[in-house]
Amino acid sequence: MAIKIRFVTSEDWLDVKRIYEAGIETKMATFESKAPESYNEWFGEANPNCSFVATEENQILGWCKLSPVSKRNVYKGVGEVSIYIASYEKGKGIGDLLLNHLIVASEKEGYWTLESKIFKENVASLKLHKKNGFRIVGIREKIAQLDGEWKDNLLLERRKAL
Repeated sequence: MAIKIRFVTSEDWLDVKRIYEAGIETKMATFESKAPESYNEWFGEANPNCSFVATEENQILGWCKLSPVSKRNVYKGVGEVSIYIASYEKGKGIGDLLLNHLIVASEKEGYWTLESKIFKENVASLKLHKKNGFRIVGIREKIAQLDGEWKDNLLLERRKAL
């Protein structure tokens, strides 16, 4: 069967949460120590037109969403990418499919800058983002702690041709 990309819905929450929790366990995907309790808490202010799941035979393989970086109107075209792939599906191009879909949708929605914050140890995510036009624009040194250890984040961005 072919992998399909569709909008994420609240009915996807348990699968989205399961994939997110697996990412948390890696200690390379997020500073969070637990997933949100509800879909609405997880989805937050994300753009519904830029939030997707990848499916195959009705099984969710991964997800992505785009959230505003600021509530200030001048930054309405700047979004933060979150993307997670089920651990047993990594290396199959699912991240590339999701990220490409998100990029196209974000440009239709008027976004000119996408950003992502990635641990330097997360080589696969860095490779995925660079392959899709993101570049490292900075290092956020000791930005937060994970299990009591200060960690750095690489700040990546992708700019739409203006």
